[in-house]
Amino acid sequence: MLERYLIDHCSPTLASLKTANMFICPYESGESLEEDVRKWNLQMKDKGLYLTILRKNDKKALVYLCRPQRLEQDLHKPEVQKFLRACGYRGEHWEEALTELKDRLHMCEKFPHEIGLFLDYPLVDVIGFIRNTGKNCKCSGCWKAYGNAKEAEKTFCRYKKCREIYSRLWENGRSVLQLTVAA
Repeated sequence: MLERYLIDHCSPTLASLKTANMFICPYESGESLEEDVRKWNLQMKDKGLYLTILRKNDKKALVYLCRPQRLEQDLHKPEVQKFLRACGYRGEHWEEALTELKDRLHMCEKFPHEIGLFLDYPLVDVIGFIRNTGKNCKCSGCWKAYGNAKEAEKTFCRYKKCREIYSRLWENGRSVLQLTVAA
């Protein structure tokens, strides 16, 4: 079941163009979904990928796929660390930060917009989104851009092209694992 979602929503991460992606996935059984995630993690670990459930509710799960090594690098950029500290994050490593993000998703009424940093969005765009409450962006695609619109649009096109190619290859018989670039 997860295979189609991984292709449709996570191709840029599978192709190693992006640190992470997430998607909403319906499920019948929480145990079955968790077992699927465990199986995928066993298969994708050697390729440098990690799949986890960020939140579950109303038979829908928010699922997150990342390249932990890249996420660690992204979150350790000094300006990103400073911003996350200001948001209340205390973890030193990607696993701790991800656990804190999961806790925020469960406890907070409003969506934690710093999640963009966990999805490889530029810090200027995450800050711009928060300050402008999602309005007044220069362009939008995979996210709302407040900084370099030209660079953001190029990135959006690259991700779209990747999804199209991966979808076509998958429909022609390639597996997700065959399409996954090793770290």
